[in-house]
Amino acid sequence: MTTTRNTGRATRRGSVFERLAALSYRHRWGAVLVWVALVAGITAASTAVGSAYHNDFALPGTDSQAARSVLERHGSAQADASVQIVVEDAGGIRRAAIEARVGTMLGKVAGLPGVRDVRGPYDDVAAISRDGTVGYATVALDAPAGDVPVEDVRRIVDTAEAVEGDGLRAAVGGDAVRGAEEGGGGAAEGAGILGALVILVFLFGSLVAASLPVVTALFAVGGSIGLIALASHLASVADFTPPVMMLVGLGVGTDYALLVFSRYRGELLRGAGPAEATRVALDSAGRTVFFAGCTVIVALMGLVTLGLGPLQGVALAVALTVLVTMAATLTLLPALLGLFGARIARRVAARAARAGGRPGGAAWRRWAAGVQRRPWAALLVPMVALGALALPAAQMRLGFADAGNDPATTSSRQAYDMLASGFGPGFNGPLVVVVDGGHARVAADVRRALDSVPGIAATAGPLPTDDASVRTVVAFPESAPQDEATSELVQRLRTGVLPALERETGAELLVGGPTAATEDFAATVTDRMPLFVAVVVGLSALLLLVVFRSVLIPLKAALLNLVSIGAALGVVTLVFQHGWFGVQAGPIEAFIPVMIFAIVFGLSMDYEVFLLARIQEEWERTRDPQAAVREGLAATGKVITAAAAIMIVVFAAFVLSPDRMLQQFGLGLAVAILLDAVVIRCLIVPAVMRLLGRGAWWFPAPRARRLPEPAPEHP
Repeated sequence: MTTTRNTGRATRRGSVFERLAALSYRHRWGAVLVWVALVAGITAASTAVGSAYHNDFALPGTDSQAARSVLERHGSAQADASVQIVVEDAGGIRRAAIEARVGTMLGKVAGLPGVRDVRGPYDDVAAISRDGTVGYATVALDAPAGDVPVEDVRRIVDTAEAVEGDGLRAAVGGDAVRGAEEGGGGAAEGAGILGALVILVFLFGSLVAASLPVVTALFAVGGSIGLIALASHLASVADFTPPVMMLVGLGVGTDYALLVFSRYRGELLRGAGPAEATRVALDSAGRTVFFAGCTVIVALMGLVTLGLGPLQGVALAVALTVLVTMAATLTLLPALLGLFGARIARRVAARAARAGGRPGGAAWRRWAAGVQRRPWAALLVPMVALGALALPAAQMRLGFADAGNDPATTSSRQAYDMLASGFGPGFNGPLVVVVDGGHARVAADVRRALDSVPGIAATAGPLPTDDASVRTVVAFPESAPQDEATSELVQRLRTGVLPALERETGAELLVGGPTAATEDFAATVTDRMPLFVAVVVGLSALLLLVVFRSVLIPLKAALLNLVSIGAALGVVTLVFQHGWFGVQAGPIEAFIPVMIFAIVFGLSMDYEVFLLARIQEEWERTRDPQAAVREGLAATGKVITAAAAIMIVVFAAFVLSPDRMLQQFGLGLAVAILLDAVVIRCLIVPAVMRLLGRGAWWFPAPRARRLPEPAPEHP
């Protein structure tokens, strides 16, 4: 259907967003039922089929991956499909009574589902500490750690812990156990939704009006999670993807719906009816949401340039979430406005009557004028503060949390601490040196050479594979897996010790194992980060250049976004790496910086577009750059602040999650949005625009005529 409306400048044909809004509004029950059917169908299909999430951190071209490939080809006994049952008794575990209790317990474990074999501490002298107080049994599972049913793992833990008493302690460690003990993020998600709803109620003064953005976001998130669960059967999708999708989906979904709803409310206050207000809101704020969502998706697709399989799966999943959220905002929200528009209109009219018709934005207008009076102070002071916050990020150590970062009450953490106490901190992060080729004595020679390397506490092996030409030597560092000394040891082995041994023996020597793989992953992310940043910043700046016909505005936006993201990563480093506020110190998850950068850069551009679109409209109308900034901030300040507050509440709620990765992710996103909305948009942007003056809108005229006309409007 073709519609026209008066925008105050010219009567023109309605855009695709307006026509889509009119269609959804007119057939509102049909649109809602279509969304209900889609989400219900996707949920039912994903529930019936199940998910196949899988953590594949393979990095072709790295030593650790080469070592793993050699072991897989030649049938290594070093399988990761195992857990360790650790027992400790101050009186010694070799006592007959203790040995009998432990043996009985291990016999029960051997008969449990999912257990292939059990090798007890009394079967290997190396499995008991020198003082005889700590020992461990290796329980081989019948499937990789990520594929063993959680119920089977929990039975092993319960059976092992049942032996405790009279001074004997028992705990179970291993990747399968950590996965079974991980808690969900339900409480965090619920807290985020509740917080967003409270903000919306205060903003609109109506529970019905406040519920519409939340309902839209829930539909979008529900559909996205089901789609990714189905897609996990076709591609490698990490098991931490659903909570990340939920985190981003809830924040972005309520944010986008709020921007459309705010414009809808504004049109009601101007005297438009619900139907007209819906069309106008989607025509203006809808296209801005579309542009903002595309920017986030472009930033996420920049992760493809890293060439990291696990991150590519997460990026595609989150990009799909944003895409579905955009679709819900542009189709489901107009239908909901059609269902509840009359009630909302009455509420808006009553609230406006109580306000006495006073114009909004006066406080923001005064604030902008104050910033413009002292632009250098408003620019330099916050920039110095943001720079100080960003400094710790330069010393960020990337890695992955291990059992040593788990809560002290978990079995995996207790097993970790017992092994460290009995065998040394490096026992929890062994280095697996693969010896490929050479004569039969090569592996023994390699072990003797490793025994004399500073930083190695002990070695074990050589351990055979199905191929006599390939053996492994296990080296236990003196330092814990996450210590910088362990990273230095891995590099020293690869660059100095092992190349010399290769020349002497003629064999290929590779350092593998989980600890070495973590080092390789972190190094790969660090090496490829500059290319990733360049791609994301370049594409986003190009989009802004096309939209605003300005050379300086895209450069300003890119630089300020980099500063706010750097400050957020600095805060994450202080809290999680240096242990501020009582948080357990440890490395920053290797993919956290790139994921935060991609998502925050895209979301920051949202606010940039929302604010600058309104400033540009005033600039084109008055040609007064200072007045344009004041009016732009007055028109959008309340909306941007509310939208940012919702995102901050949703993201910060995930700090309550028991998962360390989600805690880092939630804190980083919340701090970045806070700094962007408060410091960047309220202080630095008005100050920079004041200093640039008319130059902010300079663009070569011949180039401008060749560019398309996307023309996003303010919300």
